Amino acid sequence: MSNGALQGRVALVTGGGRGVGRAISLSLAEAGADVAVNYRRDEESAANTVAEIQDMGRKAIAVQASIDDADADAQMVERVAGELGPISILVNNAGLASRGQSVADTDPAEAARLLATHAVGPHHLCRLVLPHMRTCDRGDIVFISSVATDHHAANGAPYNMGKAAMEALASTLAKEEQRHGIRVNTVAPGLVETEMGRRLAKAGGADIEDLHAHYPFGRVCQPEDVAAVVSFLVGEQGSYVSGVRIRVDGGGQQMIRPPR
Repeated sequence: MSNGALQGRVALVTGGGRGVGRAISLSLAEAGADVAVNYRRDEESAANTVAEIQDMGRKAIAVQASIDDADADAQMVERVAGELGPISILVNNAGLASRGQSVADTDPAEAARLLATHAVGPHHLCRLVLPHMRTCDRGDIVFISSVATDHHAANGAPYNMGKAAMEALASTLAKEEQRHGIRVNTVAPGLVETEMGRRLAKAGGADIEDLHAHYPFGRVCQPEDVAAVVSFLVGEQGSYVSGVRIRVDGGGQQMIRPPR
């Protein structure tokens, strides 16, 4: 996307300070948007991302809020709107991984926490942002889900449930908000080379650096691959795209496991 394509628009990216969220924040800023970078605990990463955006000549702020806290969400949206302007792009990216337990061994608090982070929190944010977004010429909401909802692997029920509920929210919202000029889409990556991705690979007995040759096109998905799809969806080229789920997994990650 050429610089300036999102000029005049304000984006809120949850979990926007590192990993996939950082790549999305930077990509939107490169296209001309002002960006609010949400974070829960990693203030330093959020501040660094904000500084990179400001170096591009865009406005940016870091905003702390735990997505599953409705009151914190309300304060965040109010601050972003007050300092940057009406939010016309919301990227629900913040996420947590499961602990890898079977249903029988899962702590009930984990299931509640992941549902709150992946689905209930985004529901709060959408509800809060929609009044602002409806005043804009165009609105876009993008949910960052996962290919996990394609197969619902064992020992990941809290994550699978959270992402499945997120996708249900996205599908419902796309139908509700079409008449208001708001596009709602879902991006579903496979394994991404981030801090979380490295932990997931390690839990599976591999270093992520050793997996590239065993994935499509000779590499594990990069944060920038996901960000490029988000930028397409919220840009002019994606203006007639809504209610879709785009997989970003190289065409199917039937990974050939490296020899042990």
